[in-house]
Amino acid sequence: MSSTTPAPTPMPLRRVLMTWLPLAGSWMLMGAELPALSAIVARLAEPEINLAAYGGVVFPLALIIEAPVIMLLAASTALSKDWNSYRKIYAFMMTTSAVLTALHIAVAFTPLYYFVVEGIIGAPQEIVEPARIGLKIMTPWTWSIAYRRFNQGVLIRFGHPKAVTVGTFIRLCADLIVLSIGLIVGTIPGIVVATGAVAAGVVSEAIFAGLYARPVIRDELRPSPAVDPPLTFRAFMKFYIPLAMTSLLTLLIQPIGSAAISRMPRPLESLAVWPVVIGLSFLFRSIGVAYNEVVVALLDEPGSSPALRRFAGLLVGFVTLFQLAIVATPLAEFWFRRVSVLSPELTQLAVIGMWLGLLLPGLNALQSWYQGTILYSRQTRGIPEAVVIFLVAIGAVLWAGVVWNRVNGLYTGMVAFTLGMAAQALWLWVRSRPPMAQVNKRDTSFIMVRK
Repeated sequence: MSSTTPAPTPMPLRRVLMTWLPLAGSWMLMGAELPALSAIVARLAEPEINLAAYGGVVFPLALIIEAPVIMLLAASTALSKDWNSYRKIYAFMMTTSAVLTALHIAVAFTPLYYFVVEGIIGAPQEIVEPARIGLKIMTPWTWSIAYRRFNQGVLIRFGHPKAVTVGTFIRLCADLIVLSIGLIVGTIPGIVVATGAVAAGVVSEAIFAGLYARPVIRDELRPSPAVDPPLTFRAFMKFYIPLAMTSLLTLLIQPIGSAAISRMPRPLESLAVWPVVIGLSFLFRSIGVAYNEVVVALLDEPGSSPALRRFAGLLVGFVTLFQLAIVATPLAEFWFRRVSVLSPELTQLAVIGMWLGLLLPGLNALQSWYQGTILYSRQTRGIPEAVVIFLVAIGAVLWAGVVWNRVNGLYTGMVAFTLGMAAQALWLWVRSRPPMAQVNKRDTSFIMVRK
């Protein structure tokens, strides 16, 4: 009696969709955080000052400090395949988190703060002290983000992406509890409410991710066969340093943008609207950002590239039309005027800003496809190269805006961001062509054998 093994089949589009959906849900929930913060702070005392303090100082500085650990999600997804690899990445995560938390404390609690915020960023004087209070409250941010992203990478690698969505939902619930308390009390400064909510959210999500990952690590990761050749610390750093440079360079745009906007017409209004617009924009962009980990997790499998490429194209069209459906209808004014409680004048600024950023969600989706392909090849140098191009492009536009000094900073910032993202996507496409050629050759052979 003989038995036959069914021939392997190319990856169906549904497989890509079901991997992407929970991650997209997680990113969208995370993207809802900043609009929720903005909506609550806008209803408290001195909304412009507190929104500007959070969006112009606290959030950019917190992101810069945590930049070296942001790519732990991609690294853990790609490399946490066996116990040896897991332990090396875990040791890196804990050590780096300790160092960066010490840096955060130094900036928030010492005179270094004034050198950075007043001397480098040049923030309006009204927001300097409120922002310092917020930065102190955000002290747990970096370590929580690192621990959470590391464990989420393990969960994605071993087929548990839905747990990532649950963790983000828990984070948003913690946010909303603190925000609701702030709104009910009504006398707590908006910057305290906003940063308290964010700190509570990231800590809650990190605890959940660590607890959920424990049985996965024990029952699935630890018994996994050892990777050959084994991951060495040197090999990990060769893989990860370009990624860390990427996140650091990318996040430099936050303080650079704040510094430039502070030197253009109507700085306080632009800095107040900036986090509201960026928050809503990220809600759309997050759908495409989530695709990066999908590509990293699935491109290993023979027959996967046709479905992944097709899904990327569909995703670009979907996210662009999604944002267009908002900004081209009264929904945009409703969001900014009623939900975010901006004044009519600031609402007009915000709506125009969203039009100027219409292409950002699609560009993010393209970047995730190209970047995921580069991560698959483990030749990650092209990723920071693309970010340098992004920074040069956006820096040139911001510099021109400061020199010309006739257009308010919000508009200049959104145009600069869009042009920079387009330049970055173009270079990622160029650098992804060699690994994609290898993948296409692999999958063409796979399909021919199947036939």
